[in-house]
Amino acid sequence: MSNTPLLLAIDLGTSGPKVALYTATGELLAGASAPTPLIFLPNGGVEQAPAVWWEAICTATQRVLATVDGAAARVTGIGVTTQWSGTVPLGADGKPVGNAIIWMDARGARHIRQVTGGFPTFAGYGARKLWTWLRKTGGIPGHSGKDSIAHILYLRQEEPDRYAATLKFLEPKDYINYKLTGRMVSTGETMTLHWITDNRTIDHIHYDDELLRLAGLERARLPDELLRSIDVVGTLTPAAAADLGLSTQVKVVAGAPDIHTAAVGSGAVADFAAHCYIGTSAWLSCHVPFKRTDILHNMAALPSALPGRYLLINEHEIAGAALNFLRDRIFFADDALMRNPPPEDVFARLEAAAAAAPPGSNRVLFTPWLNGERSPVDDHTVRGGWHNLSLRTTRHDLVRSVYEGVALNARWLQVYVEKFIRRPLTEVRMVGGGARSDLWCQLHADVLQRPVLQVADPLHVNTRGAAFLAAVGLGYLRLDELAALTPVAHRYEPRPALAALYDELFGEFVAIYRRTHSIYRRLNHGHESEV
Repeated sequence: MSNTPLLLAIDLGTSGPKVALYTATGELLAGASAPTPLIFLPNGGVEQAPAVWWEAICTATQRVLATVDGAAARVTGIGVTTQWSGTVPLGADGKPVGNAIIWMDARGARHIRQVTGGFPTFAGYGARKLWTWLRKTGGIPGHSGKDSIAHILYLRQEEPDRYAATLKFLEPKDYINYKLTGRMVSTGETMTLHWITDNRTIDHIHYDDELLRLAGLERARLPDELLRSIDVVGTLTPAAAADLGLSTQVKVVAGAPDIHTAAVGSGAVADFAAHCYIGTSAWLSCHVPFKRTDILHNMAALPSALPGRYLLINEHEIAGAALNFLRDRIFFADDALMRNPPPEDVFARLEAAAAAAPPGSNRVLFTPWLNGERSPVDDHTVRGGWHNLSLRTTRHDLVRSVYEGVALNARWLQVYVEKFIRRPLTEVRMVGGGARSDLWCQLHADVLQRPVLQVADPLHVNTRGAAFLAAVGLGYLRLDELAALTPVAHRYEPRPALAALYDELFGEFVAIYRRTHSIYRRLNHGHESEV
């Protein structure tokens, strides 16, 4: 076994990279991570430093390689996945022009509205433009301004010097692949949120001149070639090999964004097999055999990481980040009220507190819209909060309501997912950091009223997905083998006795949005950076 090939998987998330070693058949051997900070700017700007990304990836890689004897000599391939809907402006010298703009950045919102508007209008879009975009891509730039196209338009209009100095605009995944191989290429599913590729023929995704004109983007500033996620981009450059401690013979497979690799790594690779991801953000998704769009609820079947397949794409802005909010802003903030650092087991304590409250949190509701929302409403001005507090409300109620609020938000999405696929979900595979929580898995089973399968090592779902794609690309595995190779740690059944309670709370949860979203719009429109 000491000579069997290994695969290195790199997952660059919002909070930093996770790097893992896998066997060629998808068995996780070791993993490591390193942090990367967020840079918050006025008017809704959120950036990260690409140089810090690369340094953290190298640090985590060296840690992983050191845990398995002889690992460096056995690595034959690398698979990459990253946060999606980000923009790295790359200069002619091969270095980033300033920071990367990431998926949380909303500064391009007003420029998107200018590009997509027109008369007559439908759902805030020019009807003719809407029809063209939907017909060719399956979607249209979101009004939130958080799609990749919005980042580029923002730079062109408001940071023209940065724009002029940029040779190529690369997604985070494509930037990491560039650092590894020296090639400025992308994949069909990765480029979707630029909204300039014709996706109607799933096996022939290509840049479209009409869409480029509508979007106002320059073809020359975009990646040179669109590959499949399982295609080999190239081998490591000498510089990358030296930084990582690997051979220049190691092959790099193109990979896919995090939403796509989570679907693959969850094992839900069959049509209509569902998975729910709980990380900083969240989604409820499945592969489908058709192209369809639900513009009213901001979801669409878009190109998948699996060749020849579509993936239902939607997203909740905040999920696991709600617990970080509890930790950093409520219970353990570094201010005059609390100067003690949070305990190392803070999340275990939060879960214990949540478990001590009764189901339904004594009817306290938490809405997790702390950074706006994308699906099933595209609303960047809505905000979160606790509702129905009383003098009897305890901290246990507050904490449990956060766990339940994320699950209720998932049920809100489930309603429209099931309408989209025209059938009920049979079961849901739970992945991401939040899936480590037994409480959260059971809560999702109770709230969604569907069995929940807790995938083993859920924190490594994206690295597993990237490793699976690399294994397929290098000929070690077939796509139809992936589900059986994905281990499930536990199955949670919904508890019928709680169905009526969560039906009631879900109805009120949705009613809160319907009755308050106009208030949030008035409070926050034009003042997003102050909230």
